[in-house]
Amino acid sequence: MSMLMVVTEVVPPRLRGRLAVWLLEVRAGVYIGDVSRHIREMIWYQVTELAEEGNVVMAWATNNESGFDFQTYGENRREPIDLDGLRLVKFKPIQDEK
Repeated sequence: MSMLMVVTEVVPPRLRGRLAVWLLEVRAGVYIGDVSRHIREMIWYQVTELAEEGNVVMAWATNNESGFDFQTYGENRREPIDLDGLRLVKFKPIQDEK
């Protein structure tokens, strides 16, 4: 079991309901819980199937240099990158909509 956090933006109510079955929604779109790897993978499957045009980040405790790992789904200005084995986040420039 490990601590898990999921943050959602602009996802359908159906996904929010599914997440609430396994995790506690502590703020709108922010879910936390202590789940097994199997449950974490099942939750991620639900995210990829139900998030539609929304975006999601899932982070969990693990035994590495930073103490956690994460994965993302959907479009966001924050882009995960790997720098010498560390997962970091790079900000994409703001796109002007003309």
